[in-house]
Amino acid sequence: MGRGVLSEHSMLSIQEDLARRIDTLEKELKTAIERNEQEFRYRWAKGRATFEKDALSGHRKLKSGLASYLLHSRMLPVLTAPVIYLGIIPFALLDLFLLIFQTLCFPAYGIPRVRRSDYLIFDRGNLKYLNLLERVNCAYCSYANGLTAYLAEVAARTEQHWCPIKHALRIRSPHSRYSRFFDYGNAADYRRRLDAVRSDFVDLRTLTSSSGPAKGTPRDGK
Repeated sequence: MGRGVLSEHSMLSIQEDLARRIDTLEKELKTAIERNEQEFRYRWAKGRATFEKDALSGHRKLKSGLASYLLHSRMLPVLTAPVIYLGIIPFALLDLFLLIFQTLCFPAYGIPRVRRSDYLIFDRGNLKYLNLLERVNCAYCSYANGLTAYLAEVAARTEQHWCPIKHALRIRSPHSRYSRFFDYGNAADYRRRLDAVRSDFVDLRTLTSSSGPAKGTPRDGK
């Protein structure tokens, strides 16, 4: 006998259980971040991590000069670096496309916009133990990886509007909206509740109206 389709009550119970687990994990993450603050001796001021004077002094002593850094670098990574940096062209074009796409399409779909600043974070350049080239590398990595995470959230919300159906096979890294999708093959529920699921962004709107994220924690797009 095949597995029965979960009732709405059962699905609600599962969602509530997941919400409780997420809340517990967020509290554990906050505790871990606070431990890091104490261990590495920094505090938060005006949205920035500010190190104590003694910690900053130790950072500067560990800084590798640019000439020494280049002299001790392996040749192959140096030679392939221009290939990596060529990626700035498609990344910049993608960034522009996402701006245009959200501006034109999300209001038409009734989808809350993804806030770009929640994903593109450039704070590692403030670390005094990094030389100029290391700071540039960190900024580039922050841009590339932050942009792909930003893209993933934009695509996730778009998929919730156009095709909110789970795959039959298990996917490795489901996106932030995937749990709200219809089960594969659940045709009756799909036809009955499609409009409701397409507009089910109440969690994002609640986050928008609530206070900002905890310091040091990833911020959900809004």
